[in-house]
Amino acid sequence: MTQPPTVLITAGASGIGHVMASAFEAAGHAVWIVDRDETALNACPETWRREQVDVADLDQMAALFHRIRADWGRLDTLCANAGIAGKTALLEDQTLEDFRTCVGVNLEGAFLACKGALPLMKEAGHGAIVFTSSTAGLYGFPYRSPYAAAKWAVNGLMKTVAMEAGPHGIRANVIAPGSVEGPRMAGVIAREAAAKGTTPEAIAAGYAAGVSMKTFVTAQDVAAMAVFLASPGAARVSGQIIAVDGHTVNPDP
Repeated sequence: MTQPPTVLITAGASGIGHVMASAFEAAGHAVWIVDRDETALNACPETWRREQVDVADLDQMAALFHRIRADWGRLDTLCANAGIAGKTALLEDQTLEDFRTCVGVNLEGAFLACKGALPLMKEAGHGAIVFTSSTAGLYGFPYRSPYAAAKWAVNGLMKTVAMEAGPHGIRANVIAPGSVEGPRMAGVIAREAAAKGTTPEAIAAGYAAGVSMKTFVTAQDVAAMAVFLASPGAARVSGQIIAVDGHTVNPDP
C-alpha cells in the first residue's frame, strides 16, 4: 500500500494552522500537527498526529523530528506556520523581552522547523516548505515592530532555504496573508485601537479600505494556497513570496 504524502504543520491546533491541517487531510495527506495549546490539541481530529511542542525550543524540536523519522521515515511538506502577534506599541515602548519573545516564535521557530525537516527531505530528494509570513513582512506595520521585523526575516530565511535546498529537489515559498478574519485578528484590532485611541470598528474599516477587494481574507484562502504550493501543480514554484491579501494598496490606511 502506497504511503500518503506527509505534512507537518506547526501551530496546527487552531486558527490558520488548524484550517491548513483540515485542507491537507482533505487532499489526501497524513497530518502531524504541533502546538503549545494542549486543550486545543485535544480537540483536534484523532486522525491527526498531535503533540504539544514549543517550536522555539531546540530540544523539543529535535525530539519531534526524531519521532517523525522513526514513525514516518519521511516528510514531504513542512508548513512553518507558528507565529504570535507580539505587543502592540510604539517601538520605544517595546521591551527587549517583548522583541525577543516575538522573534523567538516567528523566526526561530521557523528556523528550527527547517533545521529538522531538511535532512529528511534531502534524503528523499524532494520536499516543499511553506512559511506563513505576513504582509507586515512586505510593507512594515506601525505599532508592531517586533512582528514586522520577524516576518521580514522569515522572508529572507525562505529565500535562502530555496537557494540551498533547490538542488535537492526541495522547494520553499512564503505565504503572506493580509488581515485574516478570526479571533486573533480581532485581538490585534482591539489592541491597535487602544494604542491609537480610537475604536476597533474604525481600525477594521481602515484595514478593509487598504485592499483592492475591500475585505479581509479567510483562513481557508490561506490554506488553499498552502495545499497548492505543496502540490505537483507548483513543481516549479520556489523562492516566492505570495500575498494572499486581496491586494494591499495602502498598508497603513
